[in-house]
Amino acid sequence: METVLIVIHLMVVLALVLVVLLQRSEGGALGIGGGGGGISTRGSANILTRATAALAVIFFATSLSLAIVAKTGERPASILDAVPGTPTAPAGGETSGEGNGILDQLRPEPAPSGPQVPSAQ
Repeated sequence: METVLIVIHLMVVLALVLVVLLQRSEGGALGIGGGGGGISTRGSANILTRATAALAVIFFATSLSLAIVAKTGERPASILDAVPGTPTAPAGGETSGEGNGILDQLRPEPAPSGPQVPSAQ
């Protein structure tokens, strides 16, 4: 569902950019007025304006749909959701430096000391 919405959204974006670029320039902004362009009649400007409005409505609809799908879709599980509650200090009152926190679980095992020789068979 989400992939279909993304594909439709991208097609609408490309069409909207194309329609906006085809419209006649009103001039003034950069001093490059819209001289005799390929599409300069009043009727075609009306069609392009309506097409721009329709594509803009479809663009907003697909944007809202993608936001809703992303909000209600499955998210990857957070590592913080699986952490069991750990006490802040050991029960005996001693501090051994070893904890049961998430970072202690991720710590790699210490490498054995000395040369590593395969065992004899």
